[in-house]
Amino acid sequence: MKNKFLSNILLTFVWVALTGDFSFENYLFGFFLNFHILWIITVGRKRSRYFLIVPKIILLLLNFLYELVKANLEVAYEVITPRLNVTPGIIMVPLDVKSDIGITVLANMISLTPGTLSIDVSNDKKVLFVHAMYLKDREKFIRGIKDGFERRILEVLS
Repeated sequence: MKNKFLSNILLTFVWVALTGDFSFENYLFGFFLNFHILWIITVGRKRSRYFLIVPKIILLLLNFLYELVKANLEVAYEVITPRLNVTPGIIMVPLDVKSDIGITVLANMISLTPGTLSIDVSNDKKVLFVHAMYLKDREKFIRGIKDGFERRILEVLS
């Protein structure tokens, strides 16, 4: 998997150098172009896990960006309105993700999203304590984390 990723990065730099355009969009286009070229080259052979993980990572990042924008709009609306409508609370979110890297990524994604903050992980790594600024329904909040960030993290790590 590392060889495919390094090949993709190297081919992306070759693409950028040949086109002479050093913009972020060209790097991104080169990465996706070379990802597809590497995928086509390996059609007859056993596919690498790399071709399964990269789309899942992209979906995880897009899901995170969506949640980030949504939370920013909620907090911005709260700031500009004269009345405070916060219902703060601390929730115990049961964890399905077991690896340290998975728990770290989940906790950081939650903390980076405005209105939520990861406080602590239990010693047995089965519960994540989260502070939420808008907590109207505990079950809905937990289901949102489990069906959103945690499910996608599990897909990437499996």
